[in-house]
Amino acid sequence: MPSLQSRHLRTVDVARRAGCSVQHVRNLERDGVLPPATRTATGYRIYTDVHVQSALAYRGLAIGAGPVEAKRIVRSVHTCPAATTVALLDAAHARLHTERTELALAKQAAELISTEPVDDVQASDWMSVSELAVALGLRPSTLRHWDAEGLVVPDRDTPAGARRYSPSQVRDARVVHQLRKAGYRIAPLHAVMSQLGHTPGSGAIGAALAARDQATTARSRALLDATAALTVLLALRDGVVSARATTPPPESRNPR
Repeated sequence: MPSLQSRHLRTVDVARRAGCSVQHVRNLERDGVLPPATRTATGYRIYTDVHVQSALAYRGLAIGAGPVEAKRIVRSVHTCPAATTVALLDAAHARLHTERTELALAKQAAELISTEPVDDVQASDWMSVSELAVALGLRPSTLRHWDAEGLVVPDRDTPAGARRYSPSQVRDARVVHQLRKAGYRIAPLHAVMSQLGHTPGSGAIGAALAARDQATTARSRALLDATAALTVLLALRDGVVSARATTPPPESRNPR
């Protein structure tokens, strides 16, 4: 079996080293994440270490930054100066750092909000959709969407059926707002808000955000692995470029 340093690898060799399927390797080549493979006289693809490192870099970046950005970064290695690739990678790390910062703030805010006492309620404490939207800095349509999804369901105590939010419902909307800012999607929020409704301040919010924190850390580790693969890939690319720059083209070496 060819080693990692082999100059001639088959599709299956790249797939095994990158931990993906043969079809995925072909798809990555089709999308420009892997540079075009050379072909044998019979049409079989021939890959090299550059293809292996490209696939490894994409795998880590897809976890850490998402598939779209991963393709963009690895493609830049094959088509752009190294400074472009480094800048794109810096931006990916910066976005993850921002998410982590927002997550930390959401932890503090959501825990504080979820334990606030709701008592001595007055009629004037209730809020309309427009009033709550302004207070949270949201569009009224966002609150209506949360209502339709069953996340924060207000009362309808007017003849026209207008939404009216009680203080406890306002609290729930504030919690959902913080969790959404921390990156939580609608589906996982159902379980969190259901638990909060039964036992306010029980730690459900903290547990949910802790799970999000673990996922963010996993993405950071994936970016770290991808950075190592990109370092090798850039070195391999520079070596290939240097070799081509010092080697005359076939036409000049074998004039006709």
